[in-house]
Amino acid sequence: MRVQGEKDLWAIALIITVTAVLIIAMSLHWIRFAFFIGPFRITHWFTWIGTIYIAFTVPIIAFFKKRFPKKYQMLYRTHMFGNLLSFLLISLHFASQISRPAEAYPDLGTGLVLYIAVLLLVSTGILQRLRLLSKVKPQTLKLLHIGSAVTFYLTISVHILHGIGIL
Repeated sequence: MRVQGEKDLWAIALIITVTAVLIIAMSLHWIRFAFFIGPFRITHWFTWIGTIYIAFTVPIIAFFKKRFPKKYQMLYRTHMFGNLLSFLLISLHFASQISRPAEAYPDLGTGLVLYIAVLLLVSTGILQRLRLLSKVKPQTLKLLHIGSAVTFYLTISVHILHGIGIL
């Protein structure tokens, strides 16, 4: 079976594999990112970098897609690989949170919803790009992808407000 975007398939597979290996290694406490930069652990910085990247580049790229469709192809790979690397950073934070000991286990709440939204965002984006589900209409995947993005924006807003103590 040939997939569309076969050139990108190997890079996508590599990033997803590295992400999975790092999540497992962190969950099993084989590796730790426990050091601080300023008042926050490095994994908090990872997730902020990944989240800010997604939060700002997605609407910018969507704007350029509508406004300059001929130049969009150049931005498409930036969108795809940038979001995959952001997902890796966000996954490191999530893995560090879920691997904490019981006495220090966090309230996952909006963080879990947020991680699921990002996971769906990445999954539906990959499925759209590679067209791996031939029986699913492209419009269905596009709707799920956009719905995941909306969920991401709503949940990150609530998550931030909760994190700074407003909610």
